[in-house]
Amino acid sequence: MNAKTLSGAVAMTLGVGFNIPYAVLAALYDYPQILRRPASEALQRFADGGAPLILAWYAFMITALALIPVAVALCITPMRLQRSPALALGAALAGALAGIVQAIGLARWVFVVPALARDAGSSAAQASFDVLNAYGGVAIGENLGQLLTAGFAAQVALMQRREGARRQALAGFLAAAAIASGTGEGIALALGGEGQMFSLATIAGFLALSVWLVATGTAMIGAPRQQRTGLAPAA
Repeated sequence: MNAKTLSGAVAMTLGVGFNIPYAVLAALYDYPQILRRPASEALQRFADGGAPLILAWYAFMITALALIPVAVALCITPMRLQRSPALALGAALAGALAGIVQAIGLARWVFVVPALARDAGSSAAQASFDVLNAYGGVAIGENLGQLLTAGFAAQVALMQRREGARRQALAGFLAAAAIASGTGEGIALALGGEGQMFSLATIAGFLALSVWLVATGTAMIGAPRQQRTGLAPAA
């Protein structure tokens, strides 16, 4: 198995694997709707979820970190460094930072929220949860993380368009646009609104991102040998 085939397989795995802990969290914790519920309810339901819920959040954090090697593998290739060096480096950096930032935001559910949930009825714990959710969740994970993810997808999609993979590029652009527009929820919340439409855009965007990663990985695995080695002639 050559490097490009391996990278394609890893991209497909992330595209599918990302949705597994997400689905578990949706079933166990009513995620992501629970994020906008009162702190008392969110903490009590977290306490009721026990170890399986904490482990699901840990798995979700790991999938965020998995974006780092995937971004590097997709972008730092001989062909892309030769044809589009600025885009290749920019996309790799955006993807790596997106993985780090989103993992930092998700880590609160594994290492901080359990302690707060043990005192779910306390007003101090509820106030701490609200602050932690606003900063670690909305500001870091949902805003900065999504903007960086959108930047990664958009730059890779632009390279795909230049390489003639127009359908993959379109899927990447659509995913990037939806994810970026979803960051409006944080602004809406800061202004006293609800931002439900932005939340739906985020969900749609990450589903589109999963489809795009699978399509990108499938194309890499099925690419002709000269493309896999990065020696394909310029279009």
